[in-house]
Amino acid sequence: MNKFIVLATLIAVAVAADLPAYGKPSYPAAGYAKPEEYAPMPYSFDWNVKDEPSYNDFGHKETSDGKVVTGSYRVLLPDGRTQIVTYKADENGYVADVKYEGEAKYPAPEYKPASKY
Repeated sequence: MNKFIVLATLIAVAVAADLPAYGKPSYPAAGYAKPEEYAPMPYSFDWNVKDEPSYNDFGHKETSDGKVVTGSYRVLLPDGRTQIVTYKADENGYVADVKYEGEAKYPAPEYKPASKY
């Protein structure tokens, strides 16, 4: 019986030695490596879409020096105006200026007289 108590005590000590504080089990490290860190790099892009049959007209232009990003995008709205957003993003956050070009046009509602009973 004493051999059993000694064996049980040794097993309990071995299990307890493998557990971190508060008895929580330890898990193996993640199976992937930490991604490499790269310094920010300058870039620039510009694209536009104008498809008259579908009335799609929009574009985006952006540049970065690696620290500050500036750009603008525009889209033709269903009411005929063009929305233009000019923005700047840096260590202080994102600041956007929204403007509209053109005048909103809404189709005149069709008048239909009530039918007679």
